[in-house]
Amino acid sequence: MENKEFAKKLELRTLQFAISIIKASSSLPKSAEALVIRNQITKPGTSIGANFREANRSRSKKDFKNKIEIS
Repeated sequence: MENKEFAKKLELRTLQFAISIIKASSSLPKSAEALVIRNQITKPGTSIGANFREANRSRSKKDFKNKIEIS
């Protein structure tokens, strides 16, 4: 598998993961405790894909390394 093919597949997997996180968090009850849990899983669960896509569109290998370390 080439790097570009792997990157596209990983982007798709992170998107699917984010969607499943959103669905799971929306199924939680509407209590104050569940709201805390919802916020704690939704933000990092959806940012993984965004950070990877940003790193994947970097201009150089050094830029990619810097951005991927963030994610």
